[in-house]
Amino acid sequence: MKIVYLGSGEFGIDCLNALAGSAHDLVFIVTAPPQPAGRGRRECATPVCNWANSHLVPFIETDDVNTPEIIEQIGRCSPDLMVVIAFGQKIGRELIEMPPKGAINVHASLLPKYRGAAPINRAIINGETKTGNSIIALADKMDAGQILAQSEIEIAPDETAGSLHYRLAKSAAPLLLDTVERIAAGTAIYTEQDHSKATLAPKLGKSEGFLDFSEPAKVLAAKIRGFWPWPGASANYISKETNKSSRVTIAMAEVVESPNPGGLPAGTLDENLNIICGENALKVTRIKPSGSALMDFRCFINGRRTQPGDLFEKIGGGKK
Repeated sequence: MKIVYLGSGEFGIDCLNALAGSAHDLVFIVTAPPQPAGRGRRECATPVCNWANSHLVPFIETDDVNTPEIIEQIGRCSPDLMVVIAFGQKIGRELIEMPPKGAINVHASLLPKYRGAAPINRAIINGETKTGNSIIALADKMDAGQILAQSEIEIAPDETAGSLHYRLAKSAAPLLLDTVERIAAGTAIYTEQDHSKATLAPKLGKSEGFLDFSEPAKVLAAKIRGFWPWPGASANYISKETNKSSRVTIAMAEVVESPNPGGLPAGTLDENLNIICGENALKVTRIKPSGSALMDFRCFINGRRTQPGDLFEKIGGGKK
């Protein structure tokens, strides 16, 4: 089959490698234009654009795949199947109906759970113990198409969004290749989702990562893992000795039992240098000060003469 691929994000690279190594013909790629990234806000090509360049696959960059010009260019490829992964653009009916074998999408959740832009993060934040990939037929409604295949993986207790993203991307490739083979053979089975069980995974906002230590430590630990590496679970660190405040991102923390007999305010470091929370405490193990590299919490403590009574405060929350 001749395949046209629509995608921009890193998540689809393993699937691209699988398609390129298959018996099918990856004839064309559509991806997003370069976007500003990093502290210098330099424009960077998408990972898919870089892949297409290095593999000499024809491609085009566009912020609107539904323009007549782009539709015409895709049509000239006469695709049998369209594969969409981490594209970030809504695809119109004209394109969906163009390939005779249809258009399919790889989505990083066990649909109908976690429809939307951030299924990996939301699964961790919500304390899920398993997730997976779903391959669906594209539909007018977001992530609501018929299911062709699913695979399941366990979420490890210390799993971050970054590590889960990597594992799901790896496991998506063989699932996609098997599905493409079944579509080519005419043996694919399309199963309607149970729409009554649908849940949403909306796009992350940077301010969602601002930690509120009045919440239980278990909730905060899940957020820390679910927001790493982006947008990061952040707070203001205030030294009791100097009264200086600096922003930090907590990259890894464990829940520790803490009865807090002294009634310390939430966000305060106790005698063991754990952060008192609304329920129990957080033992920080990895932290990234603003403008600095990720480091062990012990290095942070030594560099700032951290002591009991220092405070981690919610950004924009005002001093307790």
